[in-house]
Amino acid sequence: MTRYQHLANLLAERIEQGLYRSGERLPSVRALSQEHGVSISTIQQAYQILENLQLITPQPRSGYFVAPRKAQPPVPAMSRPVQRPVEVTQWDEVLTLMEGRTKTDITAFGGGQPDLTQPSLKPLWKELSRLAQHSVKEILSYDELAGRRELREQIARLMLDAGSVVAADDLIITSGCHSALSLALLTICKPGDIVALESPSFYGTMQMLRGLGIKAIEIPTDPVTGISVEALELALEQWPIKGVIVVPNCNNPLGFIMPEARKRQLLALAQRHDIVIFEDDIYGELAFEYPRPCSIHSLDIDGRVLLCNSFTKTVAPGLRVGWIAPGRYHDRIMHMKYAASGTNVPVSQLALAAFIREGYYHRHVRRMRQIYQQNIDTYTCWVRQFFPCGICVTRPMGGYMLWVELPEHVDMVCVSRELTRFNIQIAAGSLFSASGKYRNCLRINCALPPNEKHRAAVEQMGEAVNIAMAG
Repeated sequence: MTRYQHLANLLAERIEQGLYRSGERLPSVRALSQEHGVSISTIQQAYQILENLQLITPQPRSGYFVAPRKAQPPVPAMSRPVQRPVEVTQWDEVLTLMEGRTKTDITAFGGGQPDLTQPSLKPLWKELSRLAQHSVKEILSYDELAGRRELREQIARLMLDAGSVVAADDLIITSGCHSALSLALLTICKPGDIVALESPSFYGTMQMLRGLGIKAIEIPTDPVTGISVEALELALEQWPIKGVIVVPNCNNPLGFIMPEARKRQLLALAQRHDIVIFEDDIYGELAFEYPRPCSIHSLDIDGRVLLCNSFTKTVAPGLRVGWIAPGRYHDRIMHMKYAASGTNVPVSQLALAAFIREGYYHRHVRRMRQIYQQNIDTYTCWVRQFFPCGICVTRPMGGYMLWVELPEHVDMVCVSRELTRFNIQIAAGSLFSASGKYRNCLRINCALPPNEKHRAAVEQMGEAVNIAMAG
């Protein structure tokens, strides 16, 4: 983190804590420069960040003042889904959301695409170009079934950051995290089986369960500490659950990082009931604090955790490169991969292996952590400014998703339809529930660069929500 970013965070904390009150004049640029032993330009850059976040306002010839602000909205309470197996619904709505990805005239807050505009990705694009020019035969040939060894070796090194010690031979490359989780479910479950998952939970995961004929049982989930181990235990005592799907690090859509003690409790519960944990770690590298949190896989001693991951959120979705660490199920997953999808595309694997090996991946991820944290702060400020009182907003600890909960009578499905008139796409909360709960919630993708166009879109969202609340 740069000096001006560190200073901006320090001043923001003081404002949040009330040390600088609404309307109060902040120390002058020169005074802060002397106090912190930094240049005047550093202070000006820090104040610019706070101004962009609308925490402070400049007044000509008078200095900077703390902006008047609404009270910080509370975090949503623990979810309370119906705890019985259900068949997943919402497919038509998900299909509509996915169709919006390719429409350039839509401001797409509903999807999960990362920011692809950053210069730290340029070395990857150059490597792809180099491979296309000089390695045509290699990139157009069949791939190894397990994926390129050079990439699996690099991934094994990356996984050390999360505490997982694996060898290249322990990993299988897949076509994204979606493919990894699909292979895991196909290996462990059959149609009619029951799988537990967090509530709310990523709509793509639930549609996968629907497609495979697997029933879902939603487990109460806390926006700070994650899935309720206690509620899961009660469900395991009542139903023949095959496994549990969790996104414990930088959860989608709630943004929490499950405390390590809770991860250990979840693993111990899985061991007692002899079930599988399907761990989705796709956002784990984007935790705002470093070192990144450990995976549940790193705590596993008997191979029951199937870790699924990809470069979709950290680098780019179009590469279609993911992987699975299948533990005791390695041979079965390998066979299932052969049966279901065969081999992968070599070119993106080779490019990523070089991108990681040369140190560009770590630089890019460090950059994106800072950018996404700033984006989350900015979008949270916009939501506080433009949305009505009486809302709850998550405090993400990583990733780039923000979850907003409105009063019960507000139907965000209807608001979502209304916003399409303005070419604004949002993800209504009902998409994140197997039974269609959370109609009064929405998820916002904060990877979209915070510019004037996106600020105006959030303002339009707020107006639509205000109208819905008044109705």
